Amino acid sequence: MRSFLLRAQVENKCYHLLPAIVVFVFFASGCASLRQAVPEGLLSSARISGMQDIRAFSGMPSDSFKRDFLELLEQEEKDGHSFLNFKSNRIYSMLAISGGAANGAYGAGLLNGWSESGTRPVFKAVTGISTGAIIAPFAFLGSKYDDKLKEFYTNYSTKDIVRIRSPRLRIPFSISIASAWPLERLIGRYIDAELLKEVAIEHNKGRRLYVGTTNLDAGRLVIWDMGKIASAGTDKALELFRKIILASASIPIAFPPVYLKADVNNKHYDEMHVDGGISRQVFFIYDVLQGFDKALKEKGVDLSRIKYEIYVIRNGYVDPFYKEIPDKLFAIAERTVDAMTNAQSIGDLYQLYVFTKDSKGDFNLAYIPVTHISNAKELFDPVEMRELFDLGFKEAQAGYGWKKTPPGIDEN
Repeated sequence: MRSFLLRAQVENKCYHLLPAIVVFVFFASGCASLRQAVPEGLLSSARISGMQDIRAFSGMPSDSFKRDFLELLEQEEKDGHSFLNFKSNRIYSMLAISGGAANGAYGAGLLNGWSESGTRPVFKAVTGISTGAIIAPFAFLGSKYDDKLKEFYTNYSTKDIVRIRSPRLRIPFSISIASAWPLERLIGRYIDAELLKEVAIEHNKGRRLYVGTTNLDAGRLVIWDMGKIASAGTDKALELFRKIILASASIPIAFPPVYLKADVNNKHYDEMHVDGGISRQVFFIYDVLQGFDKALKEKGVDLSRIKYEIYVIRNGYVDPFYKEIPDKLFAIAERTVDAMTNAQSIGDLYQLYVFTKDSKGDFNLAYIPVTHISNAKELFDPVEMRELFDLGFKEAQAGYGWKKTPPGIDEN
């Protein structure tokens, strides 16, 4: 059972602000809210930017996502592809990228090194959450975007990502301790109309890109079909695409929520979305496809006979390591939040592993080795991020030894 003990990882360093957050919440809790939240009974009916069937709540079966996958299978069959040809040797590759803030540099390096090794597959589906949501579109579009990915995770420091607000402006007049406008500006620079067009092209080829945010009113993970949004090809679609990525990477209280305008029965509301990592550290879409196997059986398809492999990039540690904690509030808070986040991530990995094993898929896991000791001097330390990038790059370039099980399970 010792394999299940918590282990602190160097991620989500905004939680250094936790003690200040407690004070912030105390003073701000009495402030009146002026927003018009979507009523609970209308959550499933709300539409964003007039778009339909672009998202689903995790844990709630989505008929629109099921229909999309059935149409995808039929498209594959019509186009002469081998998704339903069980005698084929073709294996479908999936990728899930976790949260991890600055530790996303490791995943960026691993993807670059994987391309360099010549063994990186074209992924049928890619999911991303938090920092993984930033990486996901680049990973989805393939090695041609490796340079952009490297640049994003090695060329910038804390001041390029976040601005801490003046203490006099934090309480009680603000909804966050820091401003995320620098990150929003970076996302706008890298996620442009050309990238949106390329995502749409790949979506129409039958590939899928998903990003997760947390809807704070609902208290649930929301899974967004980014390819379908991109396929709209409008300025509003580009704006929504960027906002979803920003929301997925916005740690609540430290960063402001991202508000999305929603319409129900010609009435206007707003939704409050924050870091997807609050709900999950890594996700796949099986929990919105409940009953999908039954739908396939009605078409004479046995899901367990479809060959697939899933790769999981955990932008953090999974092995425990010792770290002496000073008897100071900030240090205790940081270690506590790290431990809780790690427990969540390990649970998410187990859930994904069990699903993959039950459906006879091939599970593959990568994570930062415990031998890497962070010497970060700031929240987003470019020196530390370059070291993480180089570490991931070298490991993948040499042929990464993917772990076949989560921690605590014997690979044999």
